[in-house]
Amino acid sequence: MYEWTMRWAEHKLAPRMLAILTFAESVFFPIPPDVLLAPMVLAKPEKAWSYATLTTIASILGGSVGYLLGYFMFEPWIQPAITAMNKQEAFDAVVQWFEQWGVWVIFIAGFSPIPYKLFTVSAGFLQMAFLPFFIASAIGRGMRFFLVAGIISWGGAAMEQKIRQWVDILGWIIVGLIIIAYFILR
Repeated sequence: MYEWTMRWAEHKLAPRMLAILTFAESVFFPIPPDVLLAPMVLAKPEKAWSYATLTTIASILGGSVGYLLGYFMFEPWIQPAITAMNKQEAFDAVVQWFEQWGVWVIFIAGFSPIPYKLFTVSAGFLQMAFLPFFIASAIGRGMRFFLVAGIISWGGAAMEQKIRQWVDILGWIIVGLIIIAYFILR
């Protein structure tokens, strides 16, 4: 799978596929864009920042669509899907996080391995103000994708292997640090 991904990362259509994957991941798709972003940066390190920019923009646009779906289509489309996938408990937890953390939950979900799509739809459903949602999404997603691109570009193949091995743990450590910082600054 890794070799296939590396070959695909060098394909001329890879940037378009990265944008499509990222957009879809922000709305419904389960695979994070990092799995294509990292090998693309590894294959063409000189394009690291343009790939990170593309990924960030596609994610913010996808997140905005997720927000609109939650805002306008929650009852007819989203709630039945949540019920069919047996995810009501997870959705209820997301709603509780919104009540507790407010806009910070968007930033954390955008930056961490938490499924961002749950929060884009929930923000719309809960009628969170769009501008704070958009700004928190842009900052969180941008930080994540520029960090991945920068580390892969700087560290090369050895760094990419380490990130692949530790990405979830690093994400949760960062979430923990953000929560600790929130309580300290509060």
